[in-house]
Amino acid sequence: QVHLVESGGGLVQPGGSLRLSCAASGFTFSNYPMRWYRQAPGKERELVAAISSNGRNTNYADSVKGRFTCSRDNAKNTVYLQMTSLKPEDTAVYYCHRPSAYWGQGAQVTVSS
Repeated sequence: QVHLVESGGGLVQPGGSLRLSCAASGFTFSNYPMRWYRQAPGKERELVAAISSNGRNTNYADSVKGRFTCSRDNAKNTVYLQMTSLKPEDTAVYYCHRPSAYWGQGAQVTVSS
């Protein structure tokens, strides 16, 4: 059974940093690309970052390019989202996703002074 468990969310001031982790189990992690999505209140869920199965290729939403970095450790079955220079508009629930239909429970990130 596929499980994705996010951790590392919290409250941070504008300009601060957070690192989200997503621990995966129940499948061969190194065979799958992984994605991070986020959903702000009243808005649709949006793709934030994607990483290939071997970690060599990443893609980012324009809104986070240069500030967020997605990485993975296939030996630990974990994907990460390093977030820097955080802005209030980054406030959302962040979800880890494994194609095609598996989601984590989400991690709340709140950027506020």
